[in-house]
Amino acid sequence: MNKNFRIASITHNAEKKISLQDYCIDVANNVRKYHKSFPAYCETSLVVMTNTATALGLADIYIKNEDERFGLHAFKVLGGSFAIGNILARKAGMNVFETDYNQLISAEMRADNKNLTFITATDGNHGRGVAWSATQFGCKSIVYMPKGSAAERLENIKNAGADASITDYNYDDTVRLATQQANENGYILVQDTAFDGYTEIPKFIMQGYCTMALEAYEQLPDNPTHIFLQAGVGSMAAAVAAFFASVYKEERPIITIVEPLSADCFYRTAAACDGKLHCVDGEMNTIMAGLACGEPCSIAWDILSENADHFIAFHDEAAANGMRLLAKPFGDDTPVVAGESGASAFGCVAEIMTNPQLAEIKGRLQLNNQSKVLFFNTEGATDTENYIRIVNGY
Repeated sequence: MNKNFRIASITHNAEKKISLQDYCIDVANNVRKYHKSFPAYCETSLVVMTNTATALGLADIYIKNEDERFGLHAFKVLGGSFAIGNILARKAGMNVFETDYNQLISAEMRADNKNLTFITATDGNHGRGVAWSATQFGCKSIVYMPKGSAAERLENIKNAGADASITDYNYDDTVRLATQQANENGYILVQDTAFDGYTEIPKFIMQGYCTMALEAYEQLPDNPTHIFLQAGVGSMAAAVAAFFASVYKEERPIITIVEPLSADCFYRTAAACDGKLHCVDGEMNTIMAGLACGEPCSIAWDILSENADHFIAFHDEAAANGMRLLAKPFGDDTPVVAGESGASAFGCVAEIMTNPQLAEIKGRLQLNNQSKVLFFNTEGATDTENYIRIVNGY
């Protein structure tokens, strides 16, 4: 097998142990109703790249463009805003589905919540979403970032209202730091990964991502044959996979999860197939900063183990090439500004379709000129300097 690409596939039994009810279309509609109450809400576009698909040997390419989300250039705010709204609604004795943005920012609610502090760890986009949401609701926020985080992403989080800083730790140890600070100081941890004793808030965050999945489902001109989803801790990938598995049922598209070679915890877990989570320790050097996570979210793996078919770990240059191709697609296809993590799944598929050395993987994925593939551009140029450098080939 090509050293730059690894693939593990799962054969599923007919019996399912994990319920998808929390991510079904009814829940998604309620979550979107909540998000629609925000003044910043606007449905993001689904870009159809037919010319680029033809050039790559596919029937069609659909890209859900989250660069347009809430003015924050990433989808993550959907999860943070829904989780925080849920926490505040419950604190006031309300159901989040029966409240809205205007109620949550009322003078009474602000007075009750002004001393609440939300805390999280992030590579950038999740923390910015949490900070923005906390500020909207009149609360405080603290955001820790792993070593090597981009200065622009730090400043964006500070500008969203958080007390933010870059640590000397990798992502997973930064999560542990945020958890420790929450426990010691009475802060509320809003983290998009689950661990023993901490599953409810990650589930709220994952449900928040259903707005993006529902929009894409309604915008699709045809049912996709394939969905490719990038994974860091796996919360987005699992939520989107659960939603589409719920709506398509027996006609579910082939779902493939992709991640960097240096942070391939889902690939390792799928390849081991021993009922245990397999983590990556130490440095996880990759341009895909949003995916540099070494420990899978447990509830995400539970979903993906039953609803995803393939897990791929791949090299950074494929993601970089994906950024370039999305910026300058074939023919008159609409360009898409995609950051390193946002372009990752697309770049992975683009190389599989054009590199003869990956023919075995292409065949296993059943990718051909009849394939209609859905991607999610989860972030725009949230590190502008690096985006310009990569897209221009510096």
